[in-house]
Amino acid sequence: MNYYAILKYLNYKLFSSHRRGHGIHSPFVFGLIEKVFRNKTVPAVVLNIENRRKQLIADKRMISVKDLGSGSKRMKGNLRKISGIARYSSIPSKYGRLLTNMAASFGGNGVLELGTSLGISTMYLAAGQKDRKVYTIEGCAETLSVARENFSHCGFSGIRSFSGSFDEMIPEFSKEGVTPGLVFIDGDHRKEPVLRYYEKVKEISCDDAVIILDDIHTSSEMREAWEEIKKDGDASTTIDINRFGMVFFRKGMARFNYVIRY
Repeated sequence: MNYYAILKYLNYKLFSSHRRGHGIHSPFVFGLIEKVFRNKTVPAVVLNIENRRKQLIADKRMISVKDLGSGSKRMKGNLRKISGIARYSSIPSKYGRLLTNMAASFGGNGVLELGTSLGISTMYLAAGQKDRKVYTIEGCAETLSVARENFSHCGFSGIRSFSGSFDEMIPEFSKEGVTPGLVFIDGDHRKEPVLRYYEKVKEISCDDAVIILDDIHTSSEMREAWEEIKKDGDASTTIDINRFGMVFFRKGMARFNYVIRY
């Protein structure tokens, strides 16, 4: 049991602002809660992805996983069942739906994801993009192969997926002129690499981008990384919803760090 994460969650429940936005004075953040956080995702989209998740949880195939990041705390060893990865490493539906809404609102210049895994979060991101400008990087080739099966099965043919290290791949997107409006970082949970990836994607993102980090309270290292990022002088607003940390870059906004119940 992750007692650190439980403690942080209890602290979050005590001190987070109301989920309906009461008491929040920023028009931008209030609008974000009303129009994005509380917006309903198209049921057919959720059903399509969640049906695939159920199939993956029942998939007993074994694959050899190459962890370039911190690896899984629940699953040890390189040989792992797809069912275990789907059960323990894929993003829950609640947060997947939020990714869809965020991609629809902020991903106009494209979406970049660091850490594909089986592609559940990737498909939720792509569901928010009409032209499917979603780029995703996964360090493990075998895991990415399963993700590509899932993209095809669910009809997400426009996702561009790449296998390799984040450090090597991010500069390649810059060379191709990719300037994402939304970046989702979920491929490593160590402080130093997270801070490094954050700086790299910030350099290639468009001026009013949002960077979302997953699992910001699952360990002391992730918490420390998040606290460092909150101090970034380039960021205008940060929002902590316990699982996600969101960093917004908006000129003219009063700088503030919000903790919001989602």
